[in-house]
Formats: sequence, C-alpha cells, structure tokens
Amino acid sequence: MRLPDDGPAGYLDSASSEPLHPAARETLLAALDRGWADPRRLHREARNARLLLDNAREVVAAALDVRRDEVTFTGSGTEAVHRGLLGLVQGRRRQANAILHSAVEHSSVIHAADWAVANGASRTSLPVDRLGRLSADTVRAALAADPAVAALAVQSANHEVGTVQPVAQIREAAADVPLFVDACASMGRLPLPTGWAAAAGSSHKWGGPAGVGVLLVRKGAPWRNPFPVDDRADERTAGFENVPGVLAAAAALQAIVGERDELESRQRPVIDRVRAAVAAIPDVEVVGDPDDRLPHLVTFSCLYVDGEALVTELDRRGFGVASGSACTASTLTPSHVLEAMGVLTHGNVRLSLTRTTSADEVERFLTELPEVVKALRAEVGL
Repeated sequence: MRLPDDGPAGYLDSASSEPLHPAARETLLAALDRGWADPRRLHREARNARLLLDNAREVVAAALDVRRDEVTFTGSGTEAVHRGLLGLVQGRRRQANAILHSAVEHSSVIHAADWAVANGASRTSLPVDRLGRLSADTVRAALAADPAVAALAVQSANHEVGTVQPVAQIREAAADVPLFVDACASMGRLPLPTGWAAAAGSSHKWGGPAGVGVLLVRKGAPWRNPFPVDDRADERTAGFENVPGVLAAAAALQAIVGERDELESRQRPVIDRVRAAVAAIPDVEVVGDPDDRLPHLVTFSCLYVDGEALVTELDRRGFGVASGSACTASTLTPSHVLEAMGVLTHGNVRLSLTRTTSADEVERFLTELPEVVKALRAEVGL
C-alpha cells in the first residue's frame, strides 16, 4: 500500500488535529504488543490488557485532577460529547426535558441536541457577544423563562475562535441544572474548569491518536446511559476498548499537561504577533477574545476573499490552515459560530500552532499572507 506524501512543513491546523506526540508514539508501539486482548476476559493476555487500561485511566484522572472512576474512554470526542450531554438529559427525564446550549457550541453538541429534540425534548440556543462569550445573565434569563431544563451545555473554549467561556460564572447562574462542558478544544492545553456534571475531550486534539475520546461523569451526577447498554466493564460506553490507543492518549495527555506552561509562554506571544500583523492588512477582521483565549489559536476574516481559495493558495505555498467551521469547511454553509458572533463569516482562516511550530514558520506565513490576499482580491477585480 502506498502512503501519501508528507504534508506541508508549515502545518498550522493543530485545532483540527495535533501531530502525534512522541510520548504517544512510543507508548502506542509498546502497547500494541501487550494490549491487543479483550480486557474483560480472565486469561493472561486479557489481564495484561486490563492492567494497561486501568493504568491509562489512572494517568488521565491524575492529569485532569478527577477521580479514576469518573473517567470513561470512548471511540471519539464526538461520541464522548453525545454520551455526556444526552446522558444528563436521560438522567433528568422525569423532572425536565429542555436543553440549553450556547449558540457557538461545536456541531457535535448541536447534533446531540437535534437528536434529543427528535426524541421529545426541547432546546434553546443562547446568544453570545461579539467575542463569542456566553454571559451568566443570559443563562439566568433563560432559566427564568423555562425552569424545566434538563441540562446546560457550554464549551470550555471555542474551537474556532479560541474564546474561553466563564464556566464558573455560568455554573453559578445555572443553580441546580447539570452542566455539560465540551472541553475537546482545551483539554490538556488549559486546566479543566470546575462545576461540570459531565465533560468531554478528544485525544487527537492534544497529540494522542485519533479514535479515542474521554468522557468524564462526576460521581453522583444525574447521568443515565442514553443508548443501548453493553456488557463491558464500564457501563458508560460500548464496545471493545482500543487499549493501545487509550494508553497512548493517556501518555500524550500526561506529557502535554507537563509541558503546558512552557508551551503557553512560547505560543501566546506568537499568536499575539499574528493578531497584530493580520489586523494591519486592509479589510481584515481578527475575531475572538484577544486575551482570554486558547494560547495557540487565532481566526481572522478577509473581506472580498473566499475562504476556500485562501486555504488552497496557502496550501500551495506550504501552509496547512483551516477555513470556517472545522466541520463545514467543505460546504458552502457559513460557520454558525461566526454567524452567532455577528462577525464576518466568509474569507476566514483559522491558524493554530502545533507544539513544534517555530516562530520562523509563522513569520514566513505572515510574509506570504498579504500577497495571497492581494492576489485573490485582484482576481475578482479589487
């Protein structure tokens, strides 16, 4: 089988997927020889796999400062989101059936809410400000209008523009309504916020392998499995755990948490430099909170330029970036996140640094970008 050629050296799309962390690669290769058996069985190979699975749970719990029995491994971050949010709704179905969520949630939350509505629930999308932030006052007003809310969903930080949500204030405003936190964009990069009843993370966002998600369910939370049950050891998930992948994901999370302070001190000034340089290009809008944000990510929109054309031309010049919503970039549908914020929705680029991105790579990008924007505008007579 022939593998594709290597991607661009200037890969600037870690928000879609961070390259595999060396700690994950080393652990994965070692675990492939010991973690292939079914950890539910009783023979030696199964016991080896079970030890690895238990070890991974311990490592993730320590990295996130949670209990080990609050950690469940799923087949993806999306599955963790679906199980986390819908499990809270299922657990409260006798008291309430409404879902509240911010208008800038990831599509996995939106689709989970859609599924709940098709099965008898109701939902309300809560507006955000121009920085993409949900306010505690908005939550209070929504709960006053409809107190029969089963769950409130709010991300820890936005996956497109990087804005960090005031989860602690929202938790206080939500009173006794269970809080679901989608932490896929921030897990490992920022400390996990407190106050959640359930939360979700995605391994490939922090340098673990794809195909591994983390579902956190707080002990005592009103969570019930919303899907057909399985006879696995962990009743919150279904199917045969990918033990080598899970262990590699745990190793990467442990490593990235250990590197977090150094990474932020290196990445935040680089993104500040990008924000300032891009804002100097005529008719370009930098979006998201300039300060209270993910340290490695920035999104900007260029008037009179098609976002897909920008991505294509930048890729031709050796830069891998994203445009629009990570889940709608191949369609003509504008980003629901940018629409909700009331900012320019087309001609946008999301740049996100990997742990190894150099300042020189970014400076080269900033040198090329104005030429690309100018050339694309010239093609349409501007």
